[in-house]
Amino acid sequence: MLSKHLKWILLFVLALIWGSSFILIKRGLVGLTPYQLGSLRIIFATIFLMIIGFKSIATIPQGKWKYIALTAFVGTFMPVYLFSIAETEISSSITAVLNSLTPLGALVIGILAFGLDVQRRQVYGVIIGLAGSILLIVNGAANNPEQNYWYALLVVFAAFCYSLNVNLIKKYLSDVKPLAITAGNFSVLLVPALVILFSTDFVTVVHKSEVQNAMLYIVILGTVGTGIANIIYFKLIQMSSPIFASSVTYMIPVVAFFWGILDQELFTPIQYVGAVIIFIGIYLSAKK
Repeated sequence: MLSKHLKWILLFVLALIWGSSFILIKRGLVGLTPYQLGSLRIIFATIFLMIIGFKSIATIPQGKWKYIALTAFVGTFMPVYLFSIAETEISSSITAVLNSLTPLGALVIGILAFGLDVQRRQVYGVIIGLAGSILLIVNGAANNPEQNYWYALLVVFAAFCYSLNVNLIKKYLSDVKPLAITAGNFSVLLVPALVILFSTDFVTVVHKSEVQNAMLYIVILGTVGTGIANIIYFKLIQMSSPIFASSVTYMIPVVAFFWGILDQELFTPIQYVGAVIIFIGIYLSAKK
């Protein structure tokens, strides 16, 4: 009973943290390039995780490191940069809605690659969810001609990465402690992130006030929105299922909408319809 309640508590906490991440990315992009933002997000998360979880890395079995590296690049490295690049062209609210395709992707990948049993209703859910995302993207492009909605495909691909990651963790890393997985992931990503950061003009612009202000948002994003959130997420995957854990993306747009309204982002009636269609598709695909 305690485990049942705990998984719901973790789900809501995770939704609150990740739902707030999109507005932090938007704020961080005022002063930083997408590559600088993504790299700093990883670097700050790594520093935090090394402080609280360095000793846990030693508990990772030798044979598990290939999966630690794989999940690091699929589940963190690629999405971090994809979301940063996408939000240079589309709003944080739209990004959050498209990210909610993750449970659909988790279902599809689970079926195709991990032998997950599927019902006809779940197939319908996938189709409906994809239809909603297409409506969202097409309408957004029509109503925001100044924005390049091809960038929305980057969010869809990031959601696919998350979908693959959740299945990999459930299958190959269920016996590794969540803190060890998270600390191991970021220990792998630190050097690539540093290489990308210092390949930009970061050293020459770091003294600027707008860059330093942006970095404050990314400190929060890296430590809470990435470091702490990943620990919670991996724990949730282990104590429930890939579909349940990825269903956190049902609630993320609600939090993101709240921040978007405060930030005066516009959302058309048709886009609301598209969002509802996506959620219906997710509900059908995840319902047992």
